[in-house]
Amino acid sequence: MTENRVPRIDCDRLHPLLLVSDIPEAIEFYSKKLGFSHGFTWGDPPEMAGMNLGTVSIHLYKGEPKGNSVYFVVGDADELFALHEGNSVEIAEKPADRPYDLRDYAVRDPWGNYLSFGHYIQSAGPPLKIERVDVPVRLEKRLAALLSDLAAHKGMTIGSCLEETLLHTFEVIGNDAGVASPHTKKTHEFIRELKKKHGIDYDTHASYRFVE
Repeated sequence: MTENRVPRIDCDRLHPLLLVSDIPEAIEFYSKKLGFSHGFTWGDPPEMAGMNLGTVSIHLYKGEPKGNSVYFVVGDADELFALHEGNSVEIAEKPADRPYDLRDYAVRDPWGNYLSFGHYIQSAGPPLKIERVDVPVRLEKRLAALLSDLAAHKGMTIGSCLEETLLHTFEVIGNDAGVASPHTKKTHEFIRELKKKHGIDYDTHASYRFVE
């Protein structure tokens, strides 16, 4: 008996579908209470709506609610929790560090759907004993100022921020052999503001052209 060959399946989008009894009311709740943006509404009267959280989309579909569940990995779960708690959203589970290396919490919408939001815990794992050495480092003045501000923003020393960055540049990811970034999208936005603040107008590879 010949086994069926499993084809390569490319999937770059996932749209969880949550059942709600009232589309306009659900749009209002997800946008005003949970912080989603409204993507689209389909049908007259409305039968479905698309809601976005960053680059992730979910579909709200009119039907008998059945208490579905969906998990969102976000940049900062504590910040989002403050928004939801401030909006009097029903909290099903308060934020906590989980054994699966995520810090998360959960809420319920008015239709019984269970939504979890979590971010990865970068410091997960047992302590790692190391020995540090002094390394003479001279950096371009504006870049050094940005690094200092970034380290302060992340609650790190300049040295530990450099260690984190170096380790990530050594890690090859994806089919295009790109490298990992230690920063979330929110931190990248902060870095863009720091570049403006310190007048860094050169590109990523400009260091090859630095002269003193």
